[in-house]
Amino acid sequence: MHASLSYATLIQNPLLWAIAGVIILVAFYVRAVIGFGSGLISVALLTLIFPIKEVVPVVLLLDLLGSVLLGAYDFQEMRWPELRWLIPGSLIGLAFGSFILADTNAQNLTRFLGVFILAYVVYALVMKPERLPQVALPWGMPLGIFGGVVGSLYGGGGPPIVAYLQMRHLDKRAFRATFQGIALTDNILRAFMYIALALLTWQLTVGFLLLIPPVLLGLWTGNRLHLRINQRAFLMGTLAVLAVVGLKYLI
Repeated sequence: MHASLSYATLIQNPLLWAIAGVIILVAFYVRAVIGFGSGLISVALLTLIFPIKEVVPVVLLLDLLGSVLLGAYDFQEMRWPELRWLIPGSLIGLAFGSFILADTNAQNLTRFLGVFILAYVVYALVMKPERLPQVALPWGMPLGIFGGVVGSLYGGGGPPIVAYLQMRHLDKRAFRATFQGIALTDNILRAFMYIALALLTWQLTVGFLLLIPPVLLGLWTGNRLHLRINQRAFLMGTLAVLAVVGLKYLI
């Protein structure tokens, strides 16, 4: 039996609140260091304790907050030409993905995505991430579409977008900043969808407010490491998280 992630449950059970807070802190520490991954970590661990129908809307709000804060912090580093291709592609993919989900075996799609991600990780490691071929800007459209489809099916289109930004050879700050732009678009669209479907309730929204402090602490401490690590360590960190994502989709 899962506990509720609502305000009433968290405030009456400090231990549950603390466990959720530690998970969120770790997730957003990783998000600040490499620019993505908070949703995957949060959902994977929180659903061991709380029901997924409550976890996903709350994590969406937390990710939205993270995207806004990191995006504002790195605003001057954002590469707008990338977003001019990625955002339209993502919107198309989000719409297309909903039709795929309705008519296709989601488990088969999950395995395909896992194979794709792991194949990319192996390719990047063999080539060495800093020596990956540089793709042209228009590649942001098809990879944005792929990311949008993934977002519709699995709640986050990170892996294809990460692959694209790596092959654009952005430095770590520009990578993180630009990823927040596409993540923010995805978060806002899904927030409207969850509100329309009544998945985002008042009790969950107030529960989200209780988890803001660990988000802020995770972002602050993770950002300190992000500013210190070198570009190669940053690239290897992104590949490590992608490998975990790929394995998760295969298992």
